[in-house]
Amino acid sequence: MPSKIIQQFVYQGQSLLGAIAFYTIIPLPHTWPLRFQQLARWAPLLGIFLGLGLGFIDLSLNYLGFPLLIRSALIISLWLMSTGGLHLDGVIDTADGLAVTDPSRRLEVMQDSVTGAFGVMAAIAVLGLKTIALAEITSDRWFGLMVAAGWGRWGQVAAIAFYPYLKPTGKGAFHKQDLRLPQDLLLGLVSLVSITGLWIGLNFDRSRLGVGVAVMGSAIALLVGFWFNQRLGGQTGDTYGAVVEWTEALILCVLTCWLQ
Repeated sequence: MPSKIIQQFVYQGQSLLGAIAFYTIIPLPHTWPLRFQQLARWAPLLGIFLGLGLGFIDLSLNYLGFPLLIRSALIISLWLMSTGGLHLDGVIDTADGLAVTDPSRRLEVMQDSVTGAFGVMAAIAVLGLKTIALAEITSDRWFGLMVAAGWGRWGQVAAIAFYPYLKPTGKGAFHKQDLRLPQDLLLGLVSLVSITGLWIGLNFDRSRLGVGVAVMGSAIALLVGFWFNQRLGGQTGDTYGAVVEWTEALILCVLTCWLQ
């Protein structure tokens, strides 16, 4: 029994390292063993820690005297760079596909490596909304970054769990095959609720706001995935990325009303 527990612990650790290598540009020693199974379960946790790191950088930039708008633009740029544009690429391809009036051609267009006008406009919209929204958040920015990045990736896990994958193969197919329910969905949910609970503990007089953030974050994450499913009849690797980016952008927009 102890050997099985140790083996499972090692397996999960290698899976976490695989998720870091797949979802981010963080360099890992080439001697470390990586497993690329069950990656999606770690995505919300990576989002939480990504938001925490960005929050720390934001505090450092504030200490150095950078204006709020410049700080926000730099943070969004670092946010994009940390993932290598993985999710934004999904936004671009999905927008190009949805722009096609013939539903039977949408997947074909999404697979085309050529970026169309609608894809460019969607990317500009996402990055613009994120930058402007973050610039309007003046308090607890670290918390806003953590919940936006975390719920965005939890929305991806929910989309993988709830909707069919539209292609027999593809960069997102193995996410669907390896997902374990309900544990993989609950891992991110519990982690995000715990982060919100910690924030409430530090700001008990704003406990209603903390609960509202959790409800709002989960609702947006689910609704974005639902919308893409309604438009396409399922999900692809590109829509998984689009769910992440649009959920992050919309959550930051809502937080401008609350974190002042």
